[in-house]
Amino acid sequence: MTAASRWASGAEDALAPYEPALTRTALADDLRTRVFPPPTTRGAAPLVGAEVEIIPVDQRSRRPLPLEGERSTLALLRQVGASAGWRERRSAKAGVPEIELPDGGRITFEPGGQIEISAAPNASLTALARNLRAVVARIAAVASPDVELLACGIDPETPVEDVPPQLEAERYRRMLRYLDRIGPSGARMMRQTASFQVCVDGGEAPELTWRVLNAVAPVMVAIFASSPRYERRDTGHKSFRGHVWRTLDPRRTGLLGMGEDAIDEYLEFALDAPAFLMPDVDGRSVPFSHWLARGATETDWCTHLSTLFPEVRPRGYYELRSCDVVAPKWYAVPLVIVAGLVYHRPTLEAADDLLGRPNPELLSRAGHVGLADPAIASLATTLCELAVDGCRALGTAFADPRDLATAERYLDRYTRRRRSPADD
Repeated sequence: MTAASRWASGAEDALAPYEPALTRTALADDLRTRVFPPPTTRGAAPLVGAEVEIIPVDQRSRRPLPLEGERSTLALLRQVGASAGWRERRSAKAGVPEIELPDGGRITFEPGGQIEISAAPNASLTALARNLRAVVARIAAVASPDVELLACGIDPETPVEDVPPQLEAERYRRMLRYLDRIGPSGARMMRQTASFQVCVDGGEAPELTWRVLNAVAPVMVAIFASSPRYERRDTGHKSFRGHVWRTLDPRRTGLLGMGEDAIDEYLEFALDAPAFLMPDVDGRSVPFSHWLARGATETDWCTHLSTLFPEVRPRGYYELRSCDVVAPKWYAVPLVIVAGLVYHRPTLEAADDLLGRPNPELLSRAGHVGLADPAIASLATTLCELAVDGCRALGTAFADPRDLATAERYLDRYTRRRRSPADD
């Protein structure tokens, strides 16, 4: 039973009073046992995952490719999948198309038709990056020369009004209606952005990992910024995608990790966020805390959590969402930096000392001026040196020296020169 079907709009006052199905204590316990990762056993092999989004564009019209139809993204992927062993199905969450990959990964779609490749977690960073590149290469080989796969944080050419919604799920309609009340960033985020998300376990000290990931998020925005243009104009932002997220909805985005207790902090964040998949009250979405006092169920809670988009999202692991997508040849680089920082304990502690508490103001500055800011540039260079050394210490079974060399080439080309792909 979904929140939308259980709560009839306007029916709140007609509900007979009864004891709430959930309590704050129960929600905190759920976050602790299911949402935030537990400590890993000392010596356990680290796992790393990634989600990569790409924007397929018709070379003739320069508009995003429609999801369905004769000349469409699904037609393209079906052609690839016929020889690659891919299996198409409908997603359980929203009833929209998705593709299951042989290695346990999957391909899903964002509301504007962007392709999202979610890799299966892997004990080898090298294998993970190789698998991601192989999937994209298969798609690119069939797509060329009619379709270009954009590897930048936002579609640089098309006005959002010219990108119709491609997914008809009720979830996305309600999300868009809510975000449209705030401003244009909702539609832009949903239909036009593309990111590279890195997924890691909590390690031996999950709260320390949580704090460091939130603190490093602004630096990752600056290092991998690739979206300076929108509607064929310079925007004045190194990551216009970052600007879109900063202006989306401050009650469900941004940095956390500033409180003493991660569970309490995230609980307050979740309770305060408007629950747009629940009915409106007096014409607006109200915080989940409103529904908690009125008998919200576990399903309502779980669904609400899926509508929160902080820079670091706990999902039984940590999902760092800050990077604009990069070209496939650089896929190993954000993996090396994040895994090197969090999975080598001495490096994690050194990064914590260097970064201090997460800084929301730094997040906004990083998306705007990127590595042109001397303080961010200096921090980025030092952190990347730590990360590469930390990743090297994890051994060649985790990261092949060639991936570390790729990271060094990226740093030489961009970070050490106070540049990012936005400057190309």
